[in-house]
This record gives sequence, structure tokens and C-alpha cells, in this order.
Amino acid sequence: MGFVEGNKETLESSVVEGDKSEGTHDSLSRQASESSVYGTDHEEEDEDGNKIELGPQCTLKEQLEKDKDDESLRKWKEQLLGSVDVNNIGEILEPEVKITSLSIISPNRDDIVLPIPENGKPQGLWFTLKEGSQYILKFTFEVSNNIVSGLKYTNTVWKTGVKVDSSKEMLGTFSPQAEPYTHEMPEETTPSGLFARGQYSARSKFLDDDNKCYLEINYTFDIRRDWA
Repeated sequence: MGFVEGNKETLESSVVEGDKSEGTHDSLSRQASESSVYGTDHEEEDEDGNKIELGPQCTLKEQLEKDKDDESLRKWKEQLLGSVDVNNIGEILEPEVKITSLSIISPNRDDIVLPIPENGKPQGLWFTLKEGSQYILKFTFEVSNNIVSGLKYTNTVWKTGVKVDSSKEMLGTFSPQAEPYTHEMPEETTPSGLFARGQYSARSKFLDDDNKCYLEINYTFDIRRDWA
């Protein structure tokens, strides 16, 4: 998840350089440490490295009380809250986001439904993709307690310990509601060719504006000549 066809040259050069120094990368086999396989959090920082300072967080009740005499703001808040029962909302400060399903959609194939382990570490190979294939990542999630601001999805991919792809998708701001939200990522294409095939390690995260992480998944997947 998170490949772009334009990264093919980067992938090939990274793999070639990795093969040239076999002594360095021998430790990056299936027995490699988790930190070496998945890289470090520093590698996933934003390019500018700056953290946005946000204002104090408020409960839903406090949000509704603010500027209640401003008609336009009141209507905007009501629209944002949608079907939330304003008479039965709690006063919990922290929002809660639960990712309820993840699936990979590819044309003319059954969806690949990915199990979500509680510890965020799927056992063994999580999925297999065919080289040069188009696919979309689809997920559903639930929001409760409070409004979650700036929810985003990040994904970083490594091959033989070398980072070959990194992406970030801004999802938006969501209010609590009984029904789950559904989001589909833009269509992507897996790389193809000799250097593209093989096993990859990756780390996906769902975070908000405060960098609170609601789900982190460290996993491995394969790119092969054909679907598994």
C-alpha cells in the first residue's frame, strides 16, 4: 500500500545498491530486528519537521456553548455534528477513532479483506499484490466522544531495509456519529519488473492534528508475478 509507478527508478537503484553491499544487509533478513526492518520514527517526520501548535481542546458541549449567539457559526457546528444527539452528548475531551475494516480493491478481483490485529502486528505475510496492478485501499472507521481534527493516514515502505516509498493522505475532520465513515484512497499502481518483485516491510498509521495515533500496523507483503 502506498506505491506510485513513478517510484520504480528509486526502487531499482535502492535494491541494486543494497545488493552491492551484501555484508551490510545480511542482517536485514526475516530475522532482522523490528527497528532495522521498519526504520525509525525520525524517517517519517514531515519535511519541515515543524509541529503545529493547536489551541486548547474542548468537549462537544463546550464547543456548542461557544459563540452560540453567532447564527452562522451555530449552523456550521450543527452541520458538522450532523446526526449527533446534542442532548445526549458526553463531556469526554479526547476523541476516539476505531478503524473497523481495511480492504484492498483491484479491478476484476474479489476484495482482499485485511484482518486488523489488536497489537498492530499481523503474523507472517499480510497480503500479496500482483506487479503492475491497479488497486485502491478502502477503510471504515468510527468516531466517538469528540470531534477528531485533521485525521490523516501515513504509510512508509521498505525493501531490504531501504525506504522506497512514503505517502500521507489527509482525510479531514469528523464528528462523532453512530454510523461508520468510509474512505477510499486514490488508485495506485504497484511497480513491476525484476527489482520490484519480492518481500516488503511497511508501517501504516492513522493520526490526528495532535499526532495522536489511533492505529499503527507494522506488516510485510509481497509483490509477485501474479496474485497469490
